[in-house]
Amino acid sequence: MNRNTVFGLLLIGAIFVAWSIWMTPSKEEQAEKKRKQDSLMMVQQEKYQQRKIDSLVQIKAEEKVQELIDKKIIEEQVEDVIDISIVEEDVVDRDKFSVFANSSVGENKIFKLENDVLKLKINSKGGKIHFAELKDYVTYDSLPLILFDADSSIFGFSFFADNRLINTNDLYFQPYWKDSWLKDKDSIVISGNDSIQFAMRLYIDAGDISFNENRYIEYLYTLRGDNYRLGFTVNFVGMKDVISTSGNVLDLVWSADLRKQERIVDRLSGTTIYYKYYKDDVDYLSETSDDEESLKTKVKWISYKQRFFTSTLIADNYFSNAEIKAFTDPSAELNDRYLKSMYSIIGVPYSMIADNQSIPMSFYFGPNKYKILRKYRLDLEEQIPLGWSFFLLAWINIYAVIPVFDFLGSFGWNYGIIILILTILLKVVLFPIAYKTYKSTAKMRVLKPEIDEIAKKFPKKEDAMKKQKATMAFYKKAGVNPMAGCVPMLLQMPILIALFRFFPSSIELRQQSFLWATDLSSYDSIWTFPHGFSIPFYGDHISLFTLLMTVSTIFYTKINNQMMASSSQQMPGMKMMMYLMPIMFLGWFNNYAAGLSYYYLLANLITFGQMFLIKQTINEEKLLKQIQMNKKKPVKKSGFQKRLEEAAKKKGYKSPGR
Repeated sequence: MNRNTVFGLLLIGAIFVAWSIWMTPSKEEQAEKKRKQDSLMMVQQEKYQQRKIDSLVQIKAEEKVQELIDKKIIEEQVEDVIDISIVEEDVVDRDKFSVFANSSVGENKIFKLENDVLKLKINSKGGKIHFAELKDYVTYDSLPLILFDADSSIFGFSFFADNRLINTNDLYFQPYWKDSWLKDKDSIVISGNDSIQFAMRLYIDAGDISFNENRYIEYLYTLRGDNYRLGFTVNFVGMKDVISTSGNVLDLVWSADLRKQERIVDRLSGTTIYYKYYKDDVDYLSETSDDEESLKTKVKWISYKQRFFTSTLIADNYFSNAEIKAFTDPSAELNDRYLKSMYSIIGVPYSMIADNQSIPMSFYFGPNKYKILRKYRLDLEEQIPLGWSFFLLAWINIYAVIPVFDFLGSFGWNYGIIILILTILLKVVLFPIAYKTYKSTAKMRVLKPEIDEIAKKFPKKEDAMKKQKATMAFYKKAGVNPMAGCVPMLLQMPILIALFRFFPSSIELRQQSFLWATDLSSYDSIWTFPHGFSIPFYGDHISLFTLLMTVSTIFYTKINNQMMASSSQQMPGMKMMMYLMPIMFLGWFNNYAAGLSYYYLLANLITFGQMFLIKQTINEEKLLKQIQMNKKKPVKKSGFQKRLEEAAKKKGYKSPGR
């Protein structure tokens, strides 16, 4: 590898190091972040303890009723009246729940909504969706793909009624069928272009045992037959004198423990919370560690994002603000399906002077697939790591890689073949750059003897500047640009990095097999070490594609060093470093997507073929003769140099050498 190539690699590495240092938060920022994190955790723990207390009260009440029934204290002739009085006395806490006291007790009844792609369950307690399953996908171990379930989800509004803090998540809603033909059904299935509306209503009390059906909070769900998006409108009817809040904002508490769907978690596409500011950019919390953020301005959507799937709450207009947190709950880690916990307190705009008002929102429960997310025109696709932080990487993936990948995928071919064809096409496109790089290296190689002669004329270290000037003057006279080999490599880097982001985040590769790899989005293990044994920085298994990629990279490095040995002076220790880099990649890529390692293996093999073909087309003897002829020609001056000399003539200066 010549000096120019090494310079390019070192320059790129320096940019990455500088970027990481610049992005590291200051001590003050870290302290402020820790303070916010502790504050939000305290709020969450308080709410968790309150839920435990409420649950215990409910259990004790049910046990008391059952005890009375078992002892036959309730007489048959007044069974209904006494039953109600027992519930009133032992279960309903009117002081705590105010006008919603009658809704504090009830039956957990489940209503099922299903379309072509989703299975949803709505619980009468809280009126919320507490279960979401994607029908077209399964987990890494072939189980139904459930985004979240009843045991780990909370969804409800918090507000004050008669100075009592009310959380709708703890109250029982009643079903209301917008479509009469669906009335009294607890399971609804639709398909194609069909759509249905189903509502859950939380009524205020009209008496000790009755409800006022003209005053309620309604969750209206609208489901279409072939869509991952679910309409969700909250209607407040007759609530002006019931609900009180501060700042014209209602707090919507939404939390869920996300479930493990993949065998591996991509370190560059981890589980976290994404969010979009209203009419502004998309941002996200840390993908590798616990993180939280206080969003003080308007927010368009908040998304609980996994590697390939997401649950998103979208405002038709906007949310006023939000407190969000993504963290690992140590107590939940005992569950082998547990992945990460998400928690949000979302400020929803609410007018206290309007008797009736609607707040339109929607949910998206579905895959992180670019074409699907893009069609909603909400920037949801920016959850897919295609290189959004650097526009050129995103453009390469969006306008080149994804269209070609989707086009090839439309033929139904195996994705191993599709990656092969895509790699060949990319190498064809990049062939002129590769040819120019090789030709520049060949020029440097044939000029090496003369460069060595110049070096002998300046053996002393203090003459290094003179040697450099003499060398550059020689290159210029010979018509050779020593940087010509570096620039093409820099031009290829955006494409290489873009594909580095594309393959691990491509849901199309998920659970697609090829050769010995059972899942191109995960590692291809051909050998797993005994239980409990793991090699540091490597892992507990051997990925064959990664191993082959490493061997091919070392082989390429050796050939390249041999070819460049006679073209330039290699920096001390650089040769060894170039061999160590593939070994480092072996440990990194061993736990990465097999599709990516397979792509780099193909790229190396095709590069070998290109080098062989280019070598056959370049005659170094003819190239040397051409360079010698260039040396006899007068040095061509650049346009800038000509203009500089013309300006000097006008002022009476003579150019050097005249």
